Amino acid sequence: MKSRTVIFHIDVNSAFLSWSACYRKNVLGEEVDLRTVPSIVGGNQEARHGIVLAKSTPAKRYGIVTGEPILTAKRKCPNLIVIPPDFHLYVESSQALIELLRRYSEQVVQYSIDEAWADFTGYELLYGDMESFAWKLKKQIREELGFTVNIGISSNRLLAKMAGDLKKPDLVHTLFPEEIEEKLWPLPVERLFLVGGSAAAKLHDLGIHTIGDLARYDVNALKAHLKKHGEVIWNYAWGREEEEMLEAREGNKVYGNSMTTPVNVTDARYAKQLLLSLSETVGMRLRADQARISCVSITLRDCEFSNRNRQTQLESATDVTEEIYETACRLFDELWDGRPLRLIGISTSRVSYEEYRQYNLFDQGRYDKLEKCNRAIDTIRSRFGEDAVMRASFLKSGISHTGGGLNKEKRARTAGKRSSREKGGYSDG
Repeated sequence: MKSRTVIFHIDVNSAFLSWSACYRKNVLGEEVDLRTVPSIVGGNQEARHGIVLAKSTPAKRYGIVTGEPILTAKRKCPNLIVIPPDFHLYVESSQALIELLRRYSEQVVQYSIDEAWADFTGYELLYGDMESFAWKLKKQIREELGFTVNIGISSNRLLAKMAGDLKKPDLVHTLFPEEIEEKLWPLPVERLFLVGGSAAAKLHDLGIHTIGDLARYDVNALKAHLKKHGEVIWNYAWGREEEEMLEAREGNKVYGNSMTTPVNVTDARYAKQLLLSLSETVGMRLRADQARISCVSITLRDCEFSNRNRQTQLESATDVTEEIYETACRLFDELWDGRPLRLIGISTSRVSYEEYRQYNLFDQGRYDKLEKCNRAIDTIRSRFGEDAVMRASFLKSGISHTGGGLNKEKRARTAGKRSSREKGGYSDG
């Protein structure tokens, strides 16, 4: 008899804040555990455009939400502790979690820096009841790594992820198909995977307020209002995942790149050329996954190995290389104090997969042109190689036009997958 498919979704609770808190308490010896006091991760509190990246549970009680400006959060809680992000620490902590999970399952897929799926199908004979085992696994993560996770259990990845989000923190939940009507349908529709703010607003206009309302709505009417995205989220409301959609995004929810320089960088123009190179690879990866981001961060490491970070929230989600680059340059000008640099990095977050963009009055024409140009270049590169198209500014610069992060072979494979999904890419029209 074939065993039932069992998928775990493991999600770190307030990942950035938890990882920073663990490091500060266990390594630096700080007395205060940031998780027990009102605190946030949000960059330099003096930065006018800084946003909340992660918050503690006590901070949440003040009404502080992820994504809001730091200045707004400080008004809600004047004694709020603000610490800058440490993306290198976060990567190390993420890797430690994945390594632990792979002790117990041969099939672990990282979805983002703080999320992963693990397939435990057929492991009942080894580990016993899966829900009981999940509680043991969660406890081991807390004892060994110092932070807490939520674990969702179901028969597919979508429902496992939704299960883990039912209630936090430090809990285990199941959400099998037979539990959908009881556990999933009563939730607000914005709690459904891939239902962002703009999609939720459109659904509310249609009288759809819960996930159950969405499931019972006519799918053809949804497609008329939300196109393909309407059909996707309607299937999600019934617990049916799109295999291709989730597969294309596995391990790619965190889009970032960094470059260690062979010599100290003291020239702003040279530094910005490196930022352009990094932006190219970030943009290519976003478009390959049909993803957009609305937060851009940069990291600068000086010759004394001191890291500085700054981030900003975009008005609209984007996958356009030029927009990422221009934002990174603006952050660079705000952050760099002239000290020689040994590493420059770009990180993007607040990922969405909606097919539309909220335009302001002036940017639609420019954005559409850049988007079409970027995608046409991606198609050429996927067919003829990454070096088939290059910006003129790189010709005699001595800088790789697509530097950092993934090597060219990996990027080519990713772009090739996307090209095949699009059945030949873009036409000449």
